[in-house]
Amino acid sequence: MTLHLSGRLHLRARLYSLIRAYFAERFVLEVETPMLSAAGNTDPNIESFSATFSGHVDAGPRERWLRTSPEYPLKRLLAAGVGDCYELGRVFRNGEAGGRHNPEFTMLEWYRVGWDHHQLMEETIGLVEEALAMVGRRAEVWVEGYRQLFIDELGIDPMHAPIEDLRANLHEYNIEPGGLTRDDWLDLIITHKLQPAFPRDRITIIHDYPASQCALAKVRPGDPPMAERFEVYLGRYELANGYHELNDATEQRRRFERDNETRRARGQRAIPMDESLLEVLDAMPDCAGVALGIERLLMCLVGTDAIADVLTFPFGEA
Repeated sequence: MTLHLSGRLHLRARLYSLIRAYFAERFVLEVETPMLSAAGNTDPNIESFSATFSGHVDAGPRERWLRTSPEYPLKRLLAAGVGDCYELGRVFRNGEAGGRHNPEFTMLEWYRVGWDHHQLMEETIGLVEEALAMVGRRAEVWVEGYRQLFIDELGIDPMHAPIEDLRANLHEYNIEPGGLTRDDWLDLIITHKLQPAFPRDRITIIHDYPASQCALAKVRPGDPPMAERFEVYLGRYELANGYHELNDATEQRRRFERDNETRRARGQRAIPMDESLLEVLDAMPDCAGVALGIERLLMCLVGTDAIADVLTFPFGEA
């Protein structure tokens, strides 16, 4: 359905009310954290906006970074003992503008103390189901392990298949292989081969990823070791990304440093690491966290492929 401006605003407001009621019933505290930070996101696949502070130097570094998610300050709150919490607010990613992306968008991120990623998967499904019910829709739920998904759908084991076999699954796309890693090919198989086939009225959960794709998740030992993370799709749209959260500062520093090494190798700028997070990460309790894109969810509720259909004013008109 196509919504005029008033319809967009009302639908978004109804969704916000639903989200706040959902977490109030579960005693999850709404919090607010800074949008500007002295540290940025080191992820090589995400670019941050930077800004320059013109005030007194005693305030700290002049260069500041607009957040790409509220993850780091939320984890600092968890380490301080705040407990289960969430934030619903604006985030910013440079370079991501187009039919399905806007450089400024809204993210819902929440954390559950004492939970693992499987428990959080269930709560995320419940929230998406309530959002669908708000517009009179229902969806089946399909949960699958990352490894089993590749075996069932493509007949290949993503943990052990030679990279040539991964490339062969994408031969019709004529992708230039220069600089692509094994994980890049695995991601391309998901985005080009698997994700487009997900049914419209299905919530799809993929969980337990290769250890090399751990991001900020714990890695479970085994043969092979697995990253305790999950992704949520509604139809063919990725809605959310969640982790059984890493709370080892030494390992997290290694991952940040590895990110910056990758950035340098790609000709990108290294990003300042969040030292405030690293100072307290060992004190963060065992927990699971997930980030959900509000515009993506609204797009699914409306049934549109254009993010402009769910924004008040898209980037080109802002």
